[in-house]
Order: sequence, then C-alpha cells, then structure tokens
Amino acid sequence: MFINATGFYVPEERVDNQHFLELNGLTSEWIEQRTGIRTRSKAKQEENINTMSIEAVHNALPKLPYDITEVDLVISASYSPYDTVATAAHLVQHEFDIRDAKALYLSSACSSFLNALEVVEGYFAMGKATKALILSADKNSAYYNETDPKAGHLWGDAAAAFFISKERVTEKDPEVLEIFTQGLGYLGKAPEAVHLRPTDGGIMMPEGRDVFIQACTYMPKNVLFLLEKNGYKLDDLSYFIGHQANMRIMSNIAKQLGLPEEKFLHNIEELGNTGSVSSALVYAQNDNTFKKGDLVAITVFGGGYSAGACLIKC
Repeated sequence: MFINATGFYVPEERVDNQHFLELNGLTSEWIEQRTGIRTRSKAKQEENINTMSIEAVHNALPKLPYDITEVDLVISASYSPYDTVATAAHLVQHEFDIRDAKALYLSSACSSFLNALEVVEGYFAMGKATKALILSADKNSAYYNETDPKAGHLWGDAAAAFFISKERVTEKDPEVLEIFTQGLGYLGKAPEAVHLRPTDGGIMMPEGRDVFIQACTYMPKNVLFLLEKNGYKLDDLSYFIGHQANMRIMSNIAKQLGLPEEKFLHNIEELGNTGSVSSALVYAQNDNTFKKGDLVAITVFGGGYSAGACLIKC
C-alpha cells in the first residue's frame, strides 16, 4: 500500500493551562510537568468530526495525484461521532461527489486510524478496492468535562485525511510496509480505564496510571516487533510517532529504546491529546519533511484497550 497524499485540519482556538486552575485546581506548572501540554486545540461549537474531516480533505487535495472521484473506499475512523447514521465518510462522499465508493465508520479508541489502515489493506487484498480515503478525526471537546481533575485538561480537537492506493501512483509515494493491531480488552482494567459515554459523564480516564503503564509497554513492543519482522534494526528508524497522550510516555519510551528524542515527532505540547487522530496528524503535519528512504514508525495505545503499529518507508 502507498500513501498518495495527506491533509489535516486543526481548529484555530487554543485553550491554555491557566484556564483549568479555577475549574479543577490544577496549576499550569502541574499540568505541563505531568503531561507536557501547554495548550490544546478546541473546535468551534458548529464544528464536528464531519466538518473537520471535509476541511482535512480540502487540505490534501492539492497534493493528490489523481481525481478524488477515483476513490472507491471511504472510512471514517473516530471514537467521538457527531452523527452515527450520516457519518463523516458519507458526508465526504457527498461533498466531493465520490459516487463509486463504499463508505463506512469504525471505532477502536485511539487505535482507530491504524485499524482503518488495516481494513483498507483487507479490501485491497480482496480486490474490492484500489484507492481509499481514511478520515481520522475527534472532537473531544464535545464530550469532556473540564472540571474532571484526572483527564479534563488533556483533550484537543483535530482531523486528518489519508489517501491510500493499492499500487504506487508516483515515485515519491511512501510505502506502508506492514500494519499490526491488537485488541487488549482482556487486560485487567481495560474496560474501565478510559471510556466515553455520551449520556453518562462523557469522556473520562479514571485509571490513568494503568493506561500509562500499558502504553509504555505496548507502544515500543509493537514497533520492535515490526522492525524485526521486516529485517530492520532500531537504528534504522528515522522517526518515531507515538499516540499523543502524554509526553512522559514518550520520554519513558525514548529511555527504554535508547533513541534520541529528536527522532520523536510530537505536537501534544500545543494541541493536547487529539485522540485517535493524533499520530496520523503528526505524520500529516510532517510529511513535507520526510526524505526518500526515511523509515517512520507509528505506534498507538488506546482505551478499551487497543494497540497497534505500522512501518512506513518514504
């Protein structure tokens, strides 16, 4: 599989740490020290994952080497739906007149983007699609409780769009070498550690310490697994993109692997935890900086629990 074009949309508004002092008693210094977050992106009231996905597609279109109507599979990957019937996939199909495409929605917490990538791989293998569009987006601000001292200060909003083809379209198309995902719902605190119940408290993370421990375990483990399976060594890795949940997780992984921190790409300090789009967003924001031959790893861990990783050769 090959990446033909990427795009993204990040709302203009930023909410700084000081905003939370009166709401939940957390100081700016406390939040930054424990999460690395200084500000987070916040969508307007009239924005949602459908509208943000459309904007991300518009951002990608100037780089797309074929007409968007050639897309034959559209997948919306998110855990914070605006409409569970007319999904972002269907609205994008309508907006851009993509007539000959399947359209669907999937959710697997913060690994939703990688699971969507794996679903695309399956459709390609079955011969049921040749060009796909993944829309990854979350509007956490629609569901979070800012007064929650455990997680109310974490969340940001954003969207990304990835155009993927079965065969290489241009010589500069990065190749998705392999994808690996796993459901980890059997782990002890998995079902309750993070949850989003729209009519019962919204998005919450009551077991943040357990999430931290599991993320520090599975995110590097899955990257090492894919590197070894594909004949690479850790030193061959050009960039490491992890789920943007907490900078302390990234620092922990950097120490575990002995990788220099300059190989870690991140945006959490400005945008917060943007959910299932976070790793895709980091990739899309940096796609102009990747050089031919660069090896990029994306690895995620999410509530439920769920995890996954992929290797990309630029």
